Amino acid sequence: MTELVATLVSNPSKPAFTDALLSHLAQALPTNAKVIRLDRQIAMDIVYATRSKKEANETIEKIRKALASERVDIIVQPLATRRKSLFIADMDSTMIGQECIDELAAELRVKQKVAKITERAMRGELEFEQALRERVSLLAGLEAFVIPKIIADRITLTPGARTLVSTLRGHGVYTALVSGGFTLFTSRIGAMIGFDEDRANTLMMDKGKLTGSVAEPILGKQAKRAALIELREQFALQPEETLAIGDGANDLDMIREAGLGVAYRAKPAVAAAADARIDHSDLTALLYAQGYSRSSWIE
Repeated sequence: MTELVATLVSNPSKPAFTDALLSHLAQALPTNAKVIRLDRQIAMDIVYATRSKKEANETIEKIRKALASERVDIIVQPLATRRKSLFIADMDSTMIGQECIDELAAELRVKQKVAKITERAMRGELEFEQALRERVSLLAGLEAFVIPKIIADRITLTPGARTLVSTLRGHGVYTALVSGGFTLFTSRIGAMIGFDEDRANTLMMDKGKLTGSVAEPILGKQAKRAALIELREQFALQPEETLAIGDGANDLDMIREAGLGVAYRAKPAVAAAADARIDHSDLTALLYAQGYSRSSWIE
């Protein structure tokens, strides 16, 4: 028998788990299931034992059907390994709400052109490295001093980002921001959120202006996976002790390599490949998924 936990999380601004819904949900649960409230009507665990993968899938399908009309995320994993020791996150459209390269392009009035390339690259329709070179070439001549102002005026942290990272670090988890974007952003945003370290690409500059090129080799899909493996080995962790989250095609290898790979508001191909999806709740869903009740959070 394998003990699994299905963590059900609704958006904190729209709590879903009323007594009526729980009564309806109870009819879909196996007799050995244990229901644990993690946070009032926002999040809960369902712990249950299963004999086979087929039986486990059938149980989850019943839960999904019972919650079909609700905006609830469901994260399923083995109970014994739910707590992680390494967290790696994408930045753009994951830990923040924007794509930084698109905001840079807005300064030169080429945002629409760059954003179209960004969207195709994140969907996996374009090879990431070449798409990045093409977009960066359109930024030639931009004054680098605008970047702090862009961060201050137009970059927003994803709800739950700071609480997620501060809580994980407070419980001994190593956190890394690994982005296909740029160090001029990750160094500042990583510090704002509280990450232990950040990695990204370097924009080339001359006399305070972007040259339109990016340092090689480019940190892309393979490099994100390599960063996870490097940090995993550095801290002598097992694969199941790692957690990764992202939204785009360049996050796929990292997500697949992690013990729990999560797609956040992700492109279809990424959502289909990930172990779990966050479509409705905020980033604190990753705390609930690891069994951190609200009282153990570090705000």
